[in-house]
Amino acid sequence: MKRRKFLKNSSLSTAVFLSAPLFASGENKKIKKPTNEDKTIKPIVICTWNFKNANNKAWEILSKGGNSLDAVEQGVMVEEADANNNTVGLGGRPDRDGNATLDACIMDKDGNCGSVIYLQNIVHPVSVARKVMEKTPHIVLAGKGAEQFAYEQGFKKENLLTEKSKQDWLEWRKTSKYKTIINIENHDTIGMLAMDKNGDISGACTTSGMAYKVAGRVGDSPIIGAGLFVDNEVGGATATGVGEEVIKTVGSFLIVELMRQGKSPQEACEEGVKRIMAKNKNREDFQIGFLAMNKKGETGGYCVHPGFTYRKATKDSNTNEQVNSFYKKDEIQNNN
Repeated sequence: MKRRKFLKNSSLSTAVFLSAPLFASGENKKIKKPTNEDKTIKPIVICTWNFKNANNKAWEILSKGGNSLDAVEQGVMVEEADANNNTVGLGGRPDRDGNATLDACIMDKDGNCGSVIYLQNIVHPVSVARKVMEKTPHIVLAGKGAEQFAYEQGFKKENLLTEKSKQDWLEWRKTSKYKTIINIENHDTIGMLAMDKNGDISGACTTSGMAYKVAGRVGDSPIIGAGLFVDNEVGGATATGVGEEVIKTVGSFLIVELMRQGKSPQEACEEGVKRIMAKNKNREDFQIGFLAMNKKGETGGYCVHPGFTYRKATKDSNTNEQVNSFYKKDEIQNNN
């Protein structure tokens, strides 16, 4: 027993002696192995369509170390304030009664979210949605209640109809014919996803909805899980196009869950569109576009018809990305 104990102690002493120079020498520092975290692209911001000014604003905030929630809010606010954008905020085309009504939502890294529906007379619905998230125990405020809350929070009452949007509406009234037109801005949205330097993801979505819609109509944009969803452990997704079809599949939530199961953002967006088309066999009269980003900063997009793009900004590039589509140009029989 004494001999075995002696040999054991001797072996330990030898090991300590041999390893001592490794700890003592400054030339033998432990080398850090690459991890998935090292490969993450951050910060990064993406948005539906080629809204360059909005994406640039968000990137400005991220590049200075700002957080993703501020980035997406201030990013989409650029389009809300642009009177020349007829699908969002000021200058958005009205419903068939001539009233401009806005929908928006926002979601942060912790899963907190806020939404406003059928909001009138306020230029920045996304900011009102953030106030709903931060200042109330609720998630959604609608109509006159949302408008009154906005005034209480200091927002000013403004006429959202520009002369152009009013004249466009008066021209439409001559026929009062309602239809969606593929990739024409009568049913568009800006959805934005951002990841900051800390790897935290937030998202925002805002729209004036379908032009000349039935008064009171609400699409997917302000619906958490349909027009927008963020899970900071996985990633985020947003949608554009005909919201009724997105709502039926809870589209953005579906895409995030597909990413949770291991699909890339591209694969998840493709699956999301294909599920919609499986319920709309041979239909060619509407557009849907999905956009997604995961925790590595990988992005993807997919749509029903050719034409959907998304803007992407990182420290290395600022580009407008083309996406693939379910239908190809030579497959379309009747593009209504």
